[in-house]
Amino acid sequence: MMILVTGGSGSGKSAFAEDCVVSFGKKDRIYIATMYPFDEESKKRVLRHRKMRHGKGFETIECYTGLDRVTLPGKCTVLLECMSNLVANEMFQEKGAHENTVEAVLNGVKNLREQAENLVIVTNEIFSEAAAYQGETELYQEYLGKINQRIGTLADEVVEVVYGIPVYHKKGEVCDEKFVEQL
Repeated sequence: MMILVTGGSGSGKSAFAEDCVVSFGKKDRIYIATMYPFDEESKKRVLRHRKMRHGKGFETIECYTGLDRVTLPGKCTVLLECMSNLVANEMFQEKGAHENTVEAVLNGVKNLREQAENLVIVTNEIFSEAAAYQGETELYQEYLGKINQRIGTLADEVVEVVYGIPVYHKKGEVCDEKFVEQL
């Protein structure tokens, strides 16, 4: 089962995604953390998310780039948080994929999907802002949009969390094998 969870900042998407993982039962729970703690604000977010996961049986793997190299225990349940951070890391960090970001991230998702029984991916809804961007920010939006579309097509469920309320855009559908090959 693969679930894509999206929503705006502070929407409740992280709590919803954790609840999804817990609902899969007591299988090994792996949290793949992609936020690189580069400043005080990001360090506070990391601590807040650790507190949210406390006592839920997650093992944390920090992975800022190179998702395709992650090795998981069999039949585990994975929470990948957050696609938005992973894309930025791949684009801008020294060890990132840079212009090959879309391919690198999708190969990483394929790697996780092949190993995990359940995969829950969190991403951010950044596309409804009225502001017009240029340069690297516009390219970031393009890459994240392509990745989200591909994962949304492949996912069994796509859920947008709005004010803590899950809105299902796709529920329990089995994806067509031709789309699996595209990943």
